[in-house]
Amino acid sequence: MGVAWAEAIKQFEATHPGVKVKFEEKGFEQIQKTASMVLNSDQAPDILEYNKGNATAGLLSKQGLLTDLSAEATKRGWDQLLSPSLQTTAKYDERGIMGSGNWYGVPNYAEYVMVYYNKDMFEKQGITAPPTTLDEFTAAMDKFVKAGITPISVGGAEYPAQQIMYQLALSKANRQWVDAFQLYKGKVDFHGPELTFGAQTFADWVKKGYIAKDSAGIKAEDMGLAFMSGKFPIMVSGSWWYGRIADEVKDFEWGTFLWPGNQFSAGSSGNLWVVPEQSKNKDLAYDFIDITMKKDIQNKLGNAGGVPVAADPAAISDEKNKELIDNFNKLAAQDGLAFYPDWPAPGYYDVMVAGVQELINGSKEPSAVPGRAGPAVQRQPGRHRRLRAAAPHIPHSRSTTSTKHNEPATNATGRSPVRAECGRARRPGRRRALPKGDPWQYKLRRPGRRRRGRPGRAGRPRGAAATGSTSCPARSCSWP
Repeated sequence: MGVAWAEAIKQFEATHPGVKVKFEEKGFEQIQKTASMVLNSDQAPDILEYNKGNATAGLLSKQGLLTDLSAEATKRGWDQLLSPSLQTTAKYDERGIMGSGNWYGVPNYAEYVMVYYNKDMFEKQGITAPPTTLDEFTAAMDKFVKAGITPISVGGAEYPAQQIMYQLALSKANRQWVDAFQLYKGKVDFHGPELTFGAQTFADWVKKGYIAKDSAGIKAEDMGLAFMSGKFPIMVSGSWWYGRIADEVKDFEWGTFLWPGNQFSAGSSGNLWVVPEQSKNKDLAYDFIDITMKKDIQNKLGNAGGVPVAADPAAISDEKNKELIDNFNKLAAQDGLAFYPDWPAPGYYDVMVAGVQELINGSKEPSAVPGRAGPAVQRQPGRHRRLRAAAPHIPHSRSTTSTKHNEPATNATGRSPVRAECGRARRPGRRRALPKGDPWQYKLRRPGRRRRGRPGRAGRPRGAAATGSTSCPARSCSWP
């Protein structure tokens, strides 16, 4: 998303004389570990791009760390720009459960999981068209195995492997099951046909050689690099990789297709612009969000390999990008967005990572993996799920490199973390260190505005953040 956000920052500074935007990008895991601490301090940025879902934005909203944006959403028309399905991740109730309640974030792009494939490698095995059913998909992978090629590039150490298992589970799911699992609208049987099929089939794919037995320790970035180098013919991951692959793959023809045979796929709105409750310049934060929702910024996002939420379809010129957006629109039209497997509760990400690693290593039977998630999550009427798993809490988000979470500029983690700061230029010789572990930060200062400080430290009050920051798996901004 780098291209679009760079233009948004440029427009913001042009329309707000004397205000400077400072931006910083951080990795998903780093942001997730420090979000609550940073947002509950004087170092909170003015705006941040943060990951959506119960375990992330929902948790922070429940903790009172995010500003209620409901009035601004109505006043500025954000509620009219976003379809109801995209608004699901913007709203959270008093328990931090998404889908209803107040607006605590604004998504400005969308995302979904798909299958990336190397067309040259497919054609070499006599596969001339993308598979349209799961049987056709496995038949194609059998050809690669027979030729001595492991078909799927997998990152078992982070989010990618669990998303494959989730895609398999979704092949047996309906909307009622998805809403029960993600939105707490009913009881989930963790030993039911959905998760049982997902775990059993994933384990079978390891045994059949579709997934490498040494992939449990592979990170998302290494997974993507392996696919882009031509080592694997298939990668199952999100649209956040799309722009980066388009920019970097020059040695072979590639394409994408939706997971064969599924109505549902992992996907949702993209990360959220959130405004910390501690933000000192909320009005500026709202103005910045407004700019990112403008048609010209959304069109730029679409032409850069992202999935915009408010673009003019006629303005998207690249054929591959049109295919990316059309496939998302197809999913949205069939009510096929099923969110992500780690979203139900804080800490569940670690449970899912450990579960698929055990399947890859063969250290646990498939029947034990869904069961591990079942007892770990306890539902109580009117209360948030409680996670009993001993795994440390590492919420989900994407990391961003210049092209990772993508629009060609999002992260390789599959979630997108960015941090920006907006601030006025400092006097020579004065540098403030950014607090470690935040996402995007933007710090803005208005002309003539000075903060009171201790004697001898003009302009910097006790405990003031060196730079504003917003906590999100993608980007953040703050205007102190």
